[in-house]
Amino acid sequence: EKNITLDSSAKVELSCSLAGKYPHLKILQVAWKKGNETIKHINKTENSWSIQLTITDENELGSYSCTLKGEEEEELKAVFHLQGKLLPKIEDKEKPIISYEGDSVVMICKSSNYTPITWTWYLTNGSEQIAINDSLLSDKYVIDRVPANTTHLKILKLTKKDDGAYWCEAVFQLGKSKGKLKLKVLTFMVPLKPFLAILAEVIILVALVFLYEVYSKKKEKPAEDEKEFEQVEQL
Repeated sequence: EKNITLDSSAKVELSCSLAGKYPHLKILQVAWKKGNETIKHINKTENSWSIQLTITDENELGSYSCTLKGEEEEELKAVFHLQGKLLPKIEDKEKPIISYEGDSVVMICKSSNYTPITWTWYLTNGSEQIAINDSLLSDKYVIDRVPANTTHLKILKLTKKDDGAYWCEAVFQLGKSKGKLKLKVLTFMVPLKPFLAILAEVIILVALVFLYEVYSKKKEKPAEDEKEFEQVEQL
């Protein structure tokens, strides 16, 4: 088995050669496969069988094998694992982006090492990811793809419906990478809540002080009346 890593489109030749320690082995059948699918075109030289591939996208990656069968049911097999280079992680933000209803917000994704062929933005609707078409919804979304390794999604006139998760997808020649961003849309009442709570406490405190003052004055009045009565009696 052999691993072959590609970082871009390429022409690849895979070759199986019969080792010198098998001089007695007479090959009757050679089969090349991609997974379980047989590949018919074989280039043959003396004790060597090869195929030529043009890898242009990730669908052409995978495991390729050649199997040699001899007269006495002897069988030799070689496997080549074609894989794309580890794609870069899309730079995004772990913390949610917080904004308010009626405002606009800009979300940014960036590819650090490789330049994508294209970018696509998605919004999450339940368990589905729906592609954002800024051409059809130009009054709501604006997508900027310049420079090529960065993408900006601007959302206009925010509402509570815009609250949720968004994905940016970078498409490379041999694969895709995604980044996730979260948007939290608040109403203007949210920042007022602490102020309103403090205001309510102040009102309650003032009311208690006022009631205490009223109660104290009512209690003092009978005492004054009683004192006045005693003075009259003495006179």
